Amino acid sequence: MIRNAILVLSLCANAAEPVYSQPAPAAPDKPDSEAVRALIEKAKKAGGPMWAGEEHFFCEAPRPNSPSDPPIEPTKIFDNVYVIGNQGTAAYVISTSDGLMMIDSLSADQTETQLLPGFQKLGLDPTKVKVIVVGHGHADHFGGTRYFQEHYGSKVYIAAVDWDLMEHPPVGRGGGAPKKGPAPVLPKHDQLIVEGQPITLGDFKITPVAVPGHTPGSMGFIFPVKDNGKTYMAAMYGGTILTPGIVSDEGLQTYLKSVAHFKEQTKKAKVAVELQNHPLMDPIQPKLDRLKDRKKGEPNPFVLGQADYQKFVDVMSACTEVNIARRKGL
Repeated sequence: MIRNAILVLSLCANAAEPVYSQPAPAAPDKPDSEAVRALIEKAKKAGGPMWAGEEHFFCEAPRPNSPSDPPIEPTKIFDNVYVIGNQGTAAYVISTSDGLMMIDSLSADQTETQLLPGFQKLGLDPTKVKVIVVGHGHADHFGGTRYFQEHYGSKVYIAAVDWDLMEHPPVGRGGGAPKKGPAPVLPKHDQLIVEGQPITLGDFKITPVAVPGHTPGSMGFIFPVKDNGKTYMAAMYGGTILTPGIVSDEGLQTYLKSVAHFKEQTKKAKVAVELQNHPLMDPIQPKLDRLKDRKKGEPNPFVLGQADYQKFVDVMSACTEVNIARRKGL
């Protein structure tokens, strides 16, 4: 069964505190109790065969994202949405009637190696990026924002509490000094993301949903995408990464509440498309491969349907319960 409980639900151990402190060492392997195994079975039932890989990742075998994750081919995945990055971390570019909006911006050292080359391969003009929305205040998400601010005048939107997290990083574990090394290049303090207040660019609107837990200001996003002219609602849970070993019991409960809140909002919005900034629990490369070979009339592999999207969220919730149970020693 799994182990390394300290990393459960962690898509990115080094992204949980990518600059400020080192990840905690993994806990020794310990067999799961009967109660935990029962919760894992609950997660498997919630996801069904479609989400077996997600359940295994979140509940049983998480791994961190890594700078060595293989790059993906920059791809137009919808009429108005493009993806750039690698198999561990992705940024999305959305075309609107008044320029481009970007969700996240990879790490600073990937701006000239992945992000800008991706724009070039896709035929997109980075000078047209007017808005960047950031899912949460960690460096593998805001890394490219300062470059875009300085070179193209892009506006950067981050939740207020995560601006504070970035600008006043917490001390290291045990009250020690923050991790040594060069400080992250922060964007200039700019715009605020506020739950429920849409961010609009031209004919496009993205609606933020507060999902604290990974960081205090983690945000999910709900927005329309078009596939061959047909509109679907998409969502991204921008705070999916969580390293339980360095958060409080209360923090885990907060995360569980955030998933429930996100489920409610995505159900209300009739979300049918799953996108992730860390596509590890549901690997992106097979979808890109299917999209490349897609024949006329075949479905877009990113369109799941409303019921299957809700199952995706249910697995997140069920595996959070698994981790809480492990923390309690049940």
